[in-house]
Amino acid sequence: MKNFPFQLKKLRAETRRQFFGQTGLGLGAMALSALLDRDVFAAKQAWSIPSKVKSVIYLHMAGSPSQLELFDHKPALGKLHDTECPKEFLEGKRFAFIRGVPKMLGPQSKFQQHGETGQTISEHLPNLSKLADDLCVIRSVNTDQFNHSPAQLLMHTGNPLLGYPSMGSWVTYGLGSENKDLPGFVVLSSGGKTPSAGKSLWGSGFLPTVYQGVQCRTDGGDPILFLSNPDGMDRASRRQTLDAIEDLNRFQHQTIGDPETLTRISQYELAFRMQVSVPEVMDIGRESQETLELYGAKPGYVSDAESAADPRQLYKGDDATFANNCLLARRLVENGVRFVQLYDWGWDHHGSSRGESIDETLPIKCAQIDQAISALITDLKRRGLLEETLIVWGGEFGRTPMMQNNVNTVLKPGFIGRDHHPYAFTMWMAGGGIRPGSFGATDDLGYYITENQLRVRDLQARILHQIGIDPHRFSFPYQGLNQRLIGPTEEGRVLTEILG
Repeated sequence: MKNFPFQLKKLRAETRRQFFGQTGLGLGAMALSALLDRDVFAAKQAWSIPSKVKSVIYLHMAGSPSQLELFDHKPALGKLHDTECPKEFLEGKRFAFIRGVPKMLGPQSKFQQHGETGQTISEHLPNLSKLADDLCVIRSVNTDQFNHSPAQLLMHTGNPLLGYPSMGSWVTYGLGSENKDLPGFVVLSSGGKTPSAGKSLWGSGFLPTVYQGVQCRTDGGDPILFLSNPDGMDRASRRQTLDAIEDLNRFQHQTIGDPETLTRISQYELAFRMQVSVPEVMDIGRESQETLELYGAKPGYVSDAESAADPRQLYKGDDATFANNCLLARRLVENGVRFVQLYDWGWDHHGSSRGESIDETLPIKCAQIDQAISALITDLKRRGLLEETLIVWGGEFGRTPMMQNNVNTVLKPGFIGRDHHPYAFTMWMAGGGIRPGSFGATDDLGYYITENQLRVRDLQARILHQIGIDPHRFSFPYQGLNQRLIGPTEEGRVLTEILG
């Protein structure tokens, strides 16, 4: 009976699936091999298809930029400016903050057509406008969520509830990593705050935790917290420590059978390799002065907004944080990272308080990203990497054609804003075999989609397909179901209309 507590612990930790898994010969060793050599594991899966790209760079503007000021020009909306919103746009609708009958809000920026594709783009994006013929602008994206957290979760995990794997986790689970010394999924953030849904946006959910996104810092300290050796420990000592820990973890797995123990071994080994690889890749000071100036990047730059309680009132157009992240994104995909996620906070322009307005803050945020994104596209193209890299840009929903009126009922400079709008918004893609041009359209006021609706699951299906994964066959068994990023139904369709 001396070993009873230990045996009880083992029984409690062991699930039915783990019990039957242990009845086969060597399955634990096979699982560890799969985790340590994920490319071999991924290549044998039924979901693998010929890929168009090697990497994805996803630029998420957390809070959701106004499509009506950036990409979806509506002159007819200007004619209704400051008039009461028609009843048909209010009856039976739910809004996050609009109350009663709001006033219509005309476009707060000027537009012009650009390039041979004739893309209509805002004055706030002058550099991106010059690359209009590289963009596939999708003006007909639709979601069924109108609050930030569930909408962000739906966009990045395929489910508005917590606990599901992020898109980057799915991709690295399906394809493995091209560089065994770097994570397959890296996250960079800017804007001073984490998105509303938090770090669940790059979590691994029910997938093994080895597939979760690795958040890297760009504030001048260690790129990854706790990656460096503590004082008094050299690399040889670290290796001895890890070998001892691995022996303990292997014993733990043999006796308890928890598959997460295998993940722990894999993560320790990856961290050891990253101690050498990450500092080199994350050092943008190795770039030429011409490249730094192209992006507007500044090595070692730390913005005051990144540590402020309310960063919005400290925003400046020449803040280099996002530019540094874009340059890092190029360096990461150049070194084999499959999925790079950039989150930029501060795009929730309600107009309710200082620092969140369409007329004052939106132009500042656009200035922070315009040169950097344009440089990213240009830099990838000149290095021959754009066709093997898919760039995705957007928020979690759009903004209403009406002004937000729960705080201010009269238009006032510095306090002009729009509420959340799930029915129609704009995203764009570039590179990765995507055909430049326009896709989809909305009505004269930008309220409803009139042509080629693209739902969130369609977007996810297209991204998976481009990187070499069949989104309908790609699944993971959990809670009795073959779980998929695009959900259990067949609604996620792979759009062929936007392919080059």
